[in-house]
Amino acid sequence: MKQEAHGETVSSSPLMKKLINNADNAVRESLEGMAIAHADLIKVHFDPHFIYRADAPVKNKVAVISGGGSGHEPMHGGFVGMGMLDAACPGEIFTSPTPDQMLEAAKKVNSGAGVLNIVKNYSGDVMNFEMAAELAISEDIKVRNILIDDDVAVKDSTYTQGRRGVGTTVLAEKICGAAAEKGYDLTQLANLCRQVNLNGRSMGMALTSCITPAKGSPTFELPEEEIEVGIGIHGEPGRERMSVKSADEITEMLALSIIKDTGYTRTVREWDSEKGEWSDLELIDPSFEKGDRVLAFVNGMGGTPLAELYIVYRKLTEICDKNGLNIVRNLVGSYMTSLDMQGCSITLLKMDDELIKLWDAPVKTPAFRFG
Repeated sequence: MKQEAHGETVSSSPLMKKLINNADNAVRESLEGMAIAHADLIKVHFDPHFIYRADAPVKNKVAVISGGGSGHEPMHGGFVGMGMLDAACPGEIFTSPTPDQMLEAAKKVNSGAGVLNIVKNYSGDVMNFEMAAELAISEDIKVRNILIDDDVAVKDSTYTQGRRGVGTTVLAEKICGAAAEKGYDLTQLANLCRQVNLNGRSMGMALTSCITPAKGSPTFELPEEEIEVGIGIHGEPGRERMSVKSADEITEMLALSIIKDTGYTRTVREWDSEKGEWSDLELIDPSFEKGDRVLAFVNGMGGTPLAELYIVYRKLTEICDKNGLNIVRNLVGSYMTSLDMQGCSITLLKMDDELIKLWDAPVKTPAFRFG
C-alpha cells in the first residue's frame, strides 16, 4: 500500500533498518570485519569464501568442517578455532555454500588425517557437501559426511527431506572438535558425531519473522497476536500457529515435544570408504528415559534478550526434573540464530561420561571459549 506525503509517493510498509552498506556486500564485509577482530584465532579466504584456523593445518589431527547459509551467526564461523571447527564455509544469507568452497576449505585444513564434514539436513547443504566430498576424495583426501537432523517439529519441510538440522549442530561441533583435538581418528570421529545426532532433539518457535537484507521485509507474515511453534531457522513453517502464550506454556510445548519424541527412523547416505561408494544406513533415535543425563541448550534466534532465555531455562529445568531427566550440563544464549528473529529453541542431548568429558574440554573460538 502506498500513500501521498508532501507530494511524494511513499510506501506504508516498515522501513528496513540494518547496519549494512549494501545488501550484496553484507556477507563479505562481515567476514572482513571478523578476520580483523579475531586475527589471532582465524583467517578468512575470499573467492571462494571460507574461515579457517590461523594455525591450520594441525599436524596429525582430523579436520572438522561445517558450513551453511549466513544469517545464523555465530554459527558456523564463530566456532572456528581450537577445540571446535577447523574451517567453516559461509554461503550467502540463507543460501547453501558451494562445493568449491568446501573443497578449498578441506584442502587448506587437511593434515593428512582426513576431514569430517558436519552437515545440517537441508537439501542444498546435503547435495553440495556430497559433491564436495566426492571432489576431495578424487584428490586423495579422506572424507566422512555426517548429517544432523534433530528437529522434532516436522518430518519434512520447505528446505529438506526429513527432519531439519538445528541446535544439535552446535553441540556436535563442540564435542567432535574436542575429540579431534584428543586424537580420535576419522572413523571414531564419524561414529561419535552420528551418536551425538541420534541422541539430540530440538524444537524452536518464533515470536516474529526475520528480515533478510536482500528482501528488506519480513520473510513471512506473523500477526502481532500470534506465534509460530516448530519454526525452522530460515523461517520455514512450523507445526502450528497459535495465539501468544506465556514463557512457561511455550517452554512446556517445546520441551515435552522433545522428551516424548520416540522411534524416529530415517535412512541416511554416508560414504563407505571400504567400498568406495555412498551407502544407505537406517538409523533410529533412542528415546529419553527416566534417569538419563542430558545437556540442556536454550538458544536465542537473534532478537531475543538473554533475560528471556533464562526464563525459559528456569522452566525447562523444572520440566526435566518432573520427567526424570538429570541436567548435567547447560548452554544458554544465542548460538544458532535467524538474523533478527525473536524466539528460541530448546535442545536436549543425552550424555554419557565420554560426551561430558568432551564437552568440558577447552575451546577457544571467536564465539565459544571456556576450559
